[in-house]
Amino acid sequence: MSFVSELKEDNMKPLVVLVSSFVIAIFVIKIVNKDYDFALSARIAMSIMLCFTAIGHFAFTKGMSMMIPQFIPYKETFVHLTGLFEILLAIGLLIPRLKVVSGWALIIFLVLMLPANIYASLNNVNYQKGTFDGNGLSYLWFRIPLQFLFIAWAYFSSIRFF
Repeated sequence: MSFVSELKEDNMKPLVVLVSSFVIAIFVIKIVNKDYDFALSARIAMSIMLCFTAIGHFAFTKGMSMMIPQFIPYKETFVHLTGLFEILLAIGLLIPRLKVVSGWALIIFLVLMLPANIYASLNNVNYQKGTFDGNGLSYLWFRIPLQFLFIAWAYFSSIRFF
């Protein structure tokens, strides 16, 4: 597998989960409610993707801990807590009276996690292997636009409905 295809594959998994869940949710909601609800479909998809990425916090704890700068203590605990937070956000997006606050919390969370991705790329962290042989700065060419897509998705599905 080439470097570019490996890079895209690692970054594309959450996007594939998000988009495929969205398409499935659209049709399931149409069948159940006899009408389309794109905002709900988008929140369901984001919730599924958040649960998918939360699994990584527990499956790849060592590697994700390496993404956190040295001055931050209790890295593994922090990784587990952020994984649990993603699960709570996933649930909150599905509760009508919590969707707006959950959307804002998710946007803030995604913005706050961007420095960890930058730190990881500068230090060539491969979070899945727990090594320093990652993709480096080229990782950001995919990750930053993807992060902005997730932020926009959260905003338009939970705060400003499309």
